[in-house]
Amino acid sequence: MAFELSKSEQSGKYRICLKANNSQIILTGQAYSQKQGAKNGIESIIKNTADGDGQFERLTAKDGSPYFVLKAKNSEVIGTSQMYSSVSAMNKGIASVIKHAQEGKIKDLT
Repeated sequence: MAFELSKSEQSGKYRICLKANNSQIILTGQAYSQKQGAKNGIESIIKNTADGDGQFERLTAKDGSPYFVLKAKNSEVIGTSQMYSSVSAMNKGIASVIKHAQEGKIKDLT
């Protein structure tokens, strides 16, 4: 489990995602124009998951699929999940983000 930091060849923006041990993306961060901004985004994810699931907002897509967003204390979205097949699976995804974000490992692919 690690954060992956990458740079889009098309847009030139830096992207972050948190991947599970099976390489599935469990949280995708916002796009950043500077690498340091992306690193700050990772720190924000770590900080905002430290107290449990209070910063997560559980949502439902138009097709009925549950998903979640992680918000900073100022209510700005800093990460979005994949779509899940059930609320139970979504809640497990949130628990996984909380647990593994705190490890703070970063794989820099830039």
